[in-house]
Amino acid sequence: MNNPDAIPEIGEVQWGDLRRLSPLSNVFGQDRGTTIRRYYIDKFLKHNCNCITGTVLEVGDDTYSQKFGQPGVRVDVLNLDTSGLKGSLVGNLVTGEGLPKNRYNAIILTQVLHVVPDMEAALRNIFSALVPEGVLLATVPVITQVSRYDMDRWGDYWRVTDKALKLLADKNIPNCQTTISTYGNHLTAIAALTGLAAEELTQIELDYFDPDYQILIGMYSKKI
Repeated sequence: MNNPDAIPEIGEVQWGDLRRLSPLSNVFGQDRGTTIRRYYIDKFLKHNCNCITGTVLEVGDDTYSQKFGQPGVRVDVLNLDTSGLKGSLVGNLVTGEGLPKNRYNAIILTQVLHVVPDMEAALRNIFSALVPEGVLLATVPVITQVSRYDMDRWGDYWRVTDKALKLLADKNIPNCQTTISTYGNHLTAIAALTGLAAEELTQIELDYFDPDYQILIGMYSKKI
């Protein structure tokens, strides 16, 4: 390529294109297609969609509740404030302010825990909002760029491994059954960091798992 910073079209990426000081996309590849992490998030939620039933809480918007929720779900959307955001609740996961107690059958928390300053407090408050037998479905990124959108607003604080997330669950929400699911491999790590979209990889490449290259972690926790 003549211009080392030119963005190739989908399907035209060559390995030589990675020898560059700027990524192909600095918005996780969402300007090229489906982000690789969203591919994994969808896979995790689809696997656990039977749990998204009854009264559901989702942070930010109701995208995943509507996409994967069972028929008849009732959704509350939680935001920090109402300034230009869609939300039926205003609350704070860290302080617990505005978060109802013992209300939800399921809570969908995708890509949220790493952008709160106190993950442990957030987990405790989230579980207080679940009814007995209620389920938390959470995801966190591992190998990733900084989320500039979050960093400039409320912060981008943490990266954890699968063992660390299980430890946080065991320590802060011991009255639950937790299963950790991990996604990613060497190729998807490189692709995600440079901003390629999921459509630019094959399903075999996306679904192959290497525990040493964790892209995304999913956490299923059921309140006992």
